[in-house]
Amino acid sequence: MAGYVGDVAIAYDRDLGHVLFEHYAADIARRATERSVRDALEIAAGTGIVTRKLRDALPKDALLTAIDISDSMMDVARTKFLPHEQVTFQIADATALPFDNEAFDAVICQFGVMFFNKDAAFREMHRTLRRGGRYLFSVWDSRRYNPFASLTFEVMKQFFPSNPPRFLEDPVSCFEIDPIKETLIRSGFEQIVISVQPREYDILDVMAFARGLVFSPLIEEIRERGGVEPERIIEALAEALTREYGSNPMRYPMQAILFEAEKP
Repeated sequence: MAGYVGDVAIAYDRDLGHVLFEHYAADIARRATERSVRDALEIAAGTGIVTRKLRDALPKDALLTAIDISDSMMDVARTKFLPHEQVTFQIADATALPFDNEAFDAVICQFGVMFFNKDAAFREMHRTLRRGGRYLFSVWDSRRYNPFASLTFEVMKQFFPSNPPRFLEDPVSCFEIDPIKETLIRSGFEQIVISVQPREYDILDVMAFARGLVFSPLIEEIRERGGVEPERIIEALAEALTREYGSNPMRYPMQAILFEAEKP
């Protein structure tokens, strides 16, 4: 998530957050707090979309720690909380957590696992969980079920046929369930529950959604290649989305996979 800096972090939160992340955030926060939680850790917290849902769902006296490797993302997240809400933000690497053994009752990570080494990170999450603690995380299903990746890639090929920008391929690269399940088991987790979560969202401003996709870290790849104004790509992507899924509103489909695991 290190590519989400400056204005990219703001666009991510404003233009993509409510479409791609809000509903999944509410679900994972609800599941994470079904049992008693005194100390919770959120990994790859980004702009605080899940963090806000977690804080609302946790008891007022529970402590919530949110980490990310992008300070720009967490700058956006910090604006969503008041000082008394007991949320600690910290720059930290998921594969080398700066926390004591058995420090947390729950560890939560929404759409971050695709960006770090799972073996190292899962061992760290297991180490920092108390016995009986739970690890909940979600990944995107394959590009087949997530047009934010598949359609964007097709549009990129129109403008850069020999070397299309590929950043949005990364989020949908972690859809194979069995390897993730095996990594969890090797890391010491048990009671693994996996659920596939299809959703639809009514997008009223397709152009804003397209702009959010282009002004992700994808924009750096576009600028490196040069020769095309980003606005042209945004317009082409908005047209492709509308052509495929309609408008006023656009019924946009997506699909995630949720993993829930327990430290025995």
